[in-house]
Amino acid sequence: MIPFLSSSRTILLSVIVMILAGFIGSVHAQNTALSPSAYREIDTKYIFGFTTGTGIGLEGEKEISSETIAALGKRSGKYQASETKFEFEHTPTQYMQFEIGALAASHNIRGVPGLDDRQQFAFSGLFGELRYLAIERGATSPFAVTLSVEPVWRRIDETSGDPVRSFELETRIAVDTELVPNQVYFGFNALYEPGWTRTADGNLEKEATLGVSSALAFRPLTSLVVGAEIGYFRHYDSLNLSQFVGDAWFVGPTLYWQFARKAFMTAAWATQVSGHSTEDPGTLNLHDFSRHRAKLKLAFEF
Repeated sequence: MIPFLSSSRTILLSVIVMILAGFIGSVHAQNTALSPSAYREIDTKYIFGFTTGTGIGLEGEKEISSETIAALGKRSGKYQASETKFEFEHTPTQYMQFEIGALAASHNIRGVPGLDDRQQFAFSGLFGELRYLAIERGATSPFAVTLSVEPVWRRIDETSGDPVRSFELETRIAVDTELVPNQVYFGFNALYEPGWTRTADGNLEKEATLGVSSALAFRPLTSLVVGAEIGYFRHYDSLNLSQFVGDAWFVGPTLYWQFARKAFMTAAWATQVSGHSTEDPGTLNLHDFSRHRAKLKLAFEF
């Protein structure tokens, strides 16, 4: 993946090009009409964009991937920040999956109030994730439910790029269902992410993010899934959610394209459409969140 993103226009253009390439390539490979029986089961984990599906893959399956998430735009100045995960994923049992990997962060900041001007790319931390399939979709339940926990250690602040020592623990509940078997899907996430940060001057900051998101995905071709999602997030300067500082709504399109039997890519774009900050009043919350978010993932299974 590209760790350093030069502009929001570049990201948007890249997503559009990949959507068109995926669609054209899939149409070429599937140029005859498909019956409903041709749409076999798909792993739902990555088909909803920023919203995570419940799928954990097949028992014994392994995967390597890179996943870049970018935050673009503040109230004024130039703001571009991205974080790339380099992941190894394994499903040792039919109900359990884990990931481990390293993080790289890039920042291109100029003229943003409250943030130092910065242009850098560096190793930024380590992470792991454990996912448990609590309820499997089937004859007894139309919904699947997966629980996950993701500890993250960082040496560079996500937003500012400042040197820090921080620890986050994202906990997530993922739910999804098939509205039309193997063709139309609905996903929902609820997350709570507490974080502890030791700044360069020795101060310990505690914060938390609470959020929900939902997504609708449609599979027009066996190898292509397109959709849209909406997310609502609240930020707190406390772990117990007592010091609310801002919230934001994001909306945007999603794409999943399986371009080979054991390889796929996902892309998503989300724009903040509403928000409020106690520090920066306005129609958008560009103090705690960015104006846009972008995601790009490339994965190979074996």
